[in-house]
Amino acid sequence: MGTKQTKGCQPGSAGESSPAHHRKKVPPRERGDFLASLVVKSGEKFGKGGGSSLPPYHRRICMIQDMLVLVKQGKQEEATELLKNLRQDLGMESTSLDDVLYRYASFRNLVDPITHDLIISLARYIHCPKPEGDSLGAMEKLCRQLTYHLSPHSQWRRQGIMKRKPQSCLKAVLMGKPQDNTVDLSGIPLTLKDVERVTSYLQHSSEHIDTVELCFTELTDDVLLQLLPALCGLPHLTTLSLNGNRLTKAILRDLTETLKDPKKFPSVTWIDLGNNVDIFSLPQPFLVSLKRRCPKQGNLPTILEFGEGQVSDLEGQDGLAESQEDLRAGAGKTDSTDLQQTDRTAKELPHSEQGAGTPQT
Repeated sequence: MGTKQTKGCQPGSAGESSPAHHRKKVPPRERGDFLASLVVKSGEKFGKGGGSSLPPYHRRICMIQDMLVLVKQGKQEEATELLKNLRQDLGMESTSLDDVLYRYASFRNLVDPITHDLIISLARYIHCPKPEGDSLGAMEKLCRQLTYHLSPHSQWRRQGIMKRKPQSCLKAVLMGKPQDNTVDLSGIPLTLKDVERVTSYLQHSSEHIDTVELCFTELTDDVLLQLLPALCGLPHLTTLSLNGNRLTKAILRDLTETLKDPKKFPSVTWIDLGNNVDIFSLPQPFLVSLKRRCPKQGNLPTILEFGEGQVSDLEGQDGLAESQEDLRAGAGKTDSTDLQQTDRTAKELPHSEQGAGTPQT
């Protein structure tokens, strides 16, 4: 879920000394604490400008750090309980160890499979610690990786965000043509007042944009709705990153409806919605619409992967029926043959079960 570096926000004055002269190596085990401290500092900055409550990633990072402390203290039961709370906060609501270790390895959360892979690895180390080797070192490495993945690391790489005001960084990004066809606003808190400037820039540079990074920008549903007309009108946009914000599953309804129109988001292949408030999985009509735009991009996730943490009200029987009709209409003769074979198998299944249940002599 990493983001590209934005050159426009790097300190460029001749009077500043090169940051390379001041670097010193940080021991790996201190790196996690360093990342956590940066999260706190960035959260304090966001809290002053964007309301009293902190974004969801803050709570999750604190839970990871606390869990690591408990493991170091040998408090396995407390660490297990904290891991359970972290899973629930990320939408992995099942509390069974078997589900954590095995089921989620097959049925991954559609929004953020990387986080789930790391959570599975953490669960294995906590519940089944290996006596040989540096088990604690491996645990610390996993916590660092998860902290980095769930944190606004893009704003740390872009050193100007720590030294300059967010408005200065926003102004720097919205100047000239997008570098590498990317508009990277990651780590810059956006408010309703900024929407007009960003919208104007997107419209004027629409032919030169294929990626928009809005990670960790304090985006709410209302702010995204204001930006949506400009975003969906970008003809070459392929990737839209919205992770690490304050978005809720209510925004999925608007995004799904927008994607139903093939003229909107005509080239998009993926919309990253991970690490938000309560978006744990994506509606099937949403995925079908993306599949239409990029039919060669892998297989469409199955309805079984819709997720444990979210029973969406977006998918009524009508919506599901519509998506199934779209899939059948777009399938070739081979797919039609497979469907007929599946139907025949389903009809024959009761007889097969009866036969299987009868012992042979």
